[in-house]
Amino acid sequence: MVYATVDDLAARWRPLTDDESERAAVLLEDAAVRLDASCPPSDPPTEQELAARKIVSCEMVKRAMSSAATGGVGVTSIQQGAGPYQETVQFSNPTGDLYLTKADRKMLG
Repeated sequence: MVYATVDDLAARWRPLTDDESERAAVLLEDAAVRLDASCPPSDPPTEQELAARKIVSCEMVKRAMSSAATGGVGVTSIQQGAGPYQETVQFSNPTGDLYLTKADRKMLG
C-alpha cells in the first residue's frame, strides 16, 4: 500500500519533472514498505494514521530526492577556497537514503 502519490509530494514540495515524477513514484513505494516495517499500521488503519503516513512518506522522499538534486549523491563534504575565502558544504543525506527522523517517528506514534 502506497500512502502518498506523486501529486501529494509535488503539492508539499515543488513541481516535479517527468523524470523526477517517475523516481518519486518508486521512492514513495519504497517509503511505504519502510514505514510498514518500522511501524506496522493498525488493522484497519485510522484516518489520522493514514494522514500521518502520507506526510511522513512525502518527507522521506523529499530528503532522498533533495540530495540527488543538488548533485550530492555519494558526497559527504565539499570544500572550496579562493584566496582568503573558504566555503564548506556537507550534505545531510549524501547517498539519498530513505529514513525516518525522530519527528517522523513521533508523528507515527
